[in-house]
Parts: sequence; structure tokens; C-alpha cells
Amino acid sequence: MTSTPTTDDHDAVDILVSDHREIESVLAELATRRGTPEHRRRLADVVIAELVRHSVAEEAYVYPIARKVLPDGNEIADREIAEHADAERTMKELESVDPSDPRFDELLAHLTSTVRQHVAEEEKELFPRLRAATAREELVEIADRVTAIKEIGPTRPHPGSPVHPPANKLLAPGIGLVDRLRDALSGRPTSMDELRDKR
Repeated sequence: MTSTPTTDDHDAVDILVSDHREIESVLAELATRRGTPEHRRRLADVVIAELVRHSVAEEAYVYPIARKVLPDGNEIADREIAEHADAERTMKELESVDPSDPRFDELLAHLTSTVRQHVAEEEKELFPRLRAATAREELVEIADRVTAIKEIGPTRPHPGSPVHPPANKLLAPGIGLVDRLRDALSGRPTSMDELRDKR
């Protein structure tokens, strides 16, 4: 992501909020329905990759902290993971639908609604509570891990993959390697920078 803050002066919450803004920007562009079908496909591919990386990072590092430091952390983490699963199933379908098919916009509308609700819950409830209950040093340390797993993790939806540590942390690099190879071979963009370079 181009706008991800560096972890020198930002914590994990800062990085995840930055992700939210980048994802929202791409979803807003897709909602205009402007551009060629090929451009809309590339935008959808970018938003899918960004969402997958973001979800993997939260599941590996943020939700385990919530389980540890918040009295209702298990319920919150379980709800957030269920929302990720819903989004991931939608993304898996969206991957194979042609942008000229009416189903593309239906799936995109469902994904956008799911993501916006999820973002609102995290930013209004989870993130402020995590900051209040977690030492800043720990959130800064987690920022480094969030950044690292986003760089090596998956870029495509894998609805059947483990979502709990340690399995998700162990499998993410291997799945990510396969995804990045597939992306490179197919020319699939996974970030806005790559998309701009292809124009």
C-alpha cells in the first residue's frame, strides 16, 4: 500500500486505519462504474488483494491481542473473523465474475456494505479499546509484524484457510508465495501502485 505509515512512529492501529482509507478509496472508485471492464476488473483485483492482506494481518496479530486484553475480546474477535469470512466468500466469487456481468456489481455492493460495516465497528469500538488496554510499545511492536505479514501473506481469498494462530501465521507465507507467483504470471495488480504502473 502506498499510504501505509512507517512503523517507526505509528502503531498497528494506525497502519490498519490507513488500510481502511486505501480500501475505501478503491471501493469508491469502483462504485462510480466508470472505466472499461478491464479497468474495473483490475480495481477489483487490487481491492481483493488489499482486503486479504489486511484480514490476514488482523487475524494473525490484532485479534489475538483483543482476546488477551479485552474482557469480551473472544466475542469481538469471533464476530470480526465471521465478517472476514463473509467478505472472503464474496471476494472468491467476485474473482471469477466478468465486470460486464450484472452479478459483478451485485457482489461488489455486498462486499462494499460488509467492509464498511466492519470498518465502522473496528474504528468506533475495537481500535479505541485496544489502544486503551494495550501498552503503546506493544502496539508499535505489532505494527512491525502486521507490516511484515502483509508483505509475504496471501493476495487472494482462501475461504478454507486457518484464521487462528499459530496455523494462520505458519501457512500465510507459503500461500502468499503461491498467490504472488500467480499474480506475476497473470499480470494481476495487487496494489494501486502496480495499477498505476500498468496504465
